[in-house]
Amino acid sequence: MKHAIILHNPVTNSSKEDELDVLNQAIFIETALEQLRYSSERTIFDLNTNNLITLIKKSEASVVFNLVETINESGRLSFAAPAMLELFEVPFTGSDAAAIFMTTDKIICKTILSFNKVDTPFWAKHLADIDPEKYYITKPISEDGSVGIDDALIVRGSDIKKIPKGYFAEEYIHGREFNISIIGGKNEFRVLPPAEMCFSSEYYETKPRILGYKAKWDETSMEYQNTTRSFQFKDADAELIVELKKIAGKCWSIFGLSGYARVDLRVGADNRPKVIEINANPCIAPDSGFVAACNEVGLTNTEIIKRIIDDTNRNEAGI
Repeated sequence: MKHAIILHNPVTNSSKEDELDVLNQAIFIETALEQLRYSSERTIFDLNTNNLITLIKKSEASVVFNLVETINESGRLSFAAPAMLELFEVPFTGSDAAAIFMTTDKIICKTILSFNKVDTPFWAKHLADIDPEKYYITKPISEDGSVGIDDALIVRGSDIKKIPKGYFAEEYIHGREFNISIIGGKNEFRVLPPAEMCFSSEYYETKPRILGYKAKWDETSMEYQNTTRSFQFKDADAELIVELKKIAGKCWSIFGLSGYARVDLRVGADNRPKVIEINANPCIAPDSGFVAACNEVGLTNTEIIKRIIDDTNRNEAGI
């Protein structure tokens, strides 16, 4: 029987919802692995690499599922997990260290997107670059899962007095938001049907239309209850859907993504999609957008995990 390790960041009683969600992902993977006749175990990632690698090697695991999104409750070093696995030639799922590093740091990500002529909202790290007449959202540079995002961060440029350390200001696009999931290897991949995050017109009439932390994680909040995911579109959106998928595929290739990923875009009044984030290690819990997109094209949960294993990152030695 083949063996798999599910590698994830530590979870404690004080962990926030976005960090606790890794347990839902682990259960999802374990259930599919059982169907695929794999044994599995969970392992906590820490920076004591010698002990961790010894454990992995001793287990004789044929694959490691990399679910590490934070280290010391910060996303800045999330690339350390795949970097370590690469260094010690351990096959693992998802994107490699370089891709995760480039996409986790949003300034680096947006710079690369702009260089490759992929539209992304204007951003600034310095007040001198802010247009006082436009609206901006102040976002953490290296966090995913809408960590640190709420309505209070959206302000007029003239009211921004300081951009905190570790944050940047991104032009706020008051429009539609789309998530496009992708599955596959570096050279052969499938762009899944785009999903639109729909904001209730009544509740969001006077509020910014953003997928903040509450909308994503707090099921008791009005934001969560008034935000839904939809794969259904009008005929008038046909050209837009084609463009969204084209951009997502281009992002996959530019950053050398593999396994599975998600590209988030905003579309304003000009109907031009702009990439706001690339998640090279997105959530794969049962209720996640990625799993929903896979299910939309008929992939079962077990088939999703099998495909991810088939597209495992292996080093040049051919492990």
